[in-house]
Amino acid sequence: MTLSRPTPIPHVTLVGAGPGDPELLTLKAVKAIAAATVLLVDDLVSDAVLAYAAPTARIVHVGKRGGCRSTPQAFIEKLMLQEAKAGENVVRLKGGDPFIFGRGGEELEHLQAQGVGVTVVNGITAGLAGVTSLGVSLTHREHAHGVLFITGHTKKDDANGVDWVGLAHTAAQAKLTLVIYMGMSGAAQLQDALLQGLDAHTPVAVVQHVSLPTQRHVVCTLGHLHDTVVREGMGSPSVIVVGDVFKGMLEMQATQAETPLQASR
Repeated sequence: MTLSRPTPIPHVTLVGAGPGDPELLTLKAVKAIAAATVLLVDDLVSDAVLAYAAPTARIVHVGKRGGCRSTPQAFIEKLMLQEAKAGENVVRLKGGDPFIFGRGGEELEHLQAQGVGVTVVNGITAGLAGVTSLGVSLTHREHAHGVLFITGHTKKDDANGVDWVGLAHTAAQAKLTLVIYMGMSGAAQLQDALLQGLDAHTPVAVVQHVSLPTQRHVVCTLGHLHDTVVREGMGSPSVIVVGDVFKGMLEMQATQAETPLQASR
């Protein structure tokens, strides 16, 4: 009698590609990318990261970027399911970390509901890497008791959205650093709302193209956030970071120039 081998359980690996610099990948991420036969890749994943994929791997770009035309989430989930059930070694490659505004939680729930196993490989998120590159600690104990990661781009059907005014009061009282993702298109509205709870002189940094050769940043005060972003041509993808942890940079900038809002690149 011939014993049949059990059918392998279909599986997908959600991998965080980090902010862009391939040297910031974890070893586990590199191994997963190299072993993949199919990679579903987000728009912000750099070509240098994809260089770790096998030459025979099929790379499918499923770009998703706020404010731009994006691949529907339902299509991405259907494609992951289809390829996994076909026996492919599927890697869903996401910028940053899959579980920090990467919709990894939704994808994991969908796949598991369909009987597909899921492994998650964390990646360094842009809000951490960008601030670290400036030589600043998000939780410097002289300036912050904690850090809050929050999105400036909520779901279309979210009637309540983010209570930015309440958040600003909380940040001031609890000494929190605010790391805002996908907030550039609403920078003016963010500034107005945050000023209802935070001082206009609160330091702010905006870091664009985190960890890439094109990275640049500006440091200013909350009261001049929108004007600075417009004047310096800062755009997406960027993180906006608000808090006293940038006091030192702001003071140094003021001593190096006649105007305290000069941009650093």
